[in-house]
Amino acid sequence: MALPKISVPVFTIKIPSTGKELKFRPFLVKEEKILLMAQQSENSEILLALKQIINNCCFDDLDVNQLATFDLEYVFLKLRARSVNNIAKLRYRDNEDDKVYDFEVNLDDVEIKIDPENNNKIDINGEVGMILKFPSVAVTEKMADITDQSELLNNILIHTIDTIYDSENVYPAKESTEQELIEFLENLDTKSFEKIEKFFSTMPKLYHELHYKNSFDHDRTIKLSSLQDFFT
Repeated sequence: MALPKISVPVFTIKIPSTGKELKFRPFLVKEEKILLMAQQSENSEILLALKQIINNCCFDDLDVNQLATFDLEYVFLKLRARSVNNIAKLRYRDNEDDKVYDFEVNLDDVEIKIDPENNNKIDINGEVGMILKFPSVAVTEKMADITDQSELLNNILIHTIDTIYDSENVYPAKESTEQELIEFLENLDTKSFEKIEKFFSTMPKLYHELHYKNSFDHDRTIKLSSLQDFFT
């Protein structure tokens, strides 16, 4: 005799970078097992687990690898709120009085912080410029083993150029070789590269603040800006 099927609730999550709403279901026991196994492994295994869980739980057509990294973190956080508990219990040590403080964060209140100064159009000399796109999960995963910061930035950058343009033409980056893109970047002036660095430093991110008074009666603030911060 066939066992009864268990119905699950369906809800929508808006993808921050596109505004598109997709249908999801909560974690099931099988997804909890995936996450528990990943937590005992390396960081790369955790990323793989997040991808698999999101893919499993999404009813719509979704290429997880093409999500921006902040999309991935946001979707997982909202899935966790619907699947386990929307309240995350955190503990942080105050670096002034060296005491540990407990906090409860409602994950439903956590959103993506958009910096108004983030600009993906990099003007180089008034005629030549480029359009950047946010690093995807696939790019982040590919760069996981690179430890040299300069090499890491260059490798991420060549995979986040969408187009290069001049006064007459637009050149899609996907139609150029990596070597051609590297040579283009190596000829940038310092001010142009600073604009690129600003694009990365002002990218959207998860954001929430914890406010409290420590034992010295001083007002203190903890800024949470990555997925790991909400599960410390």
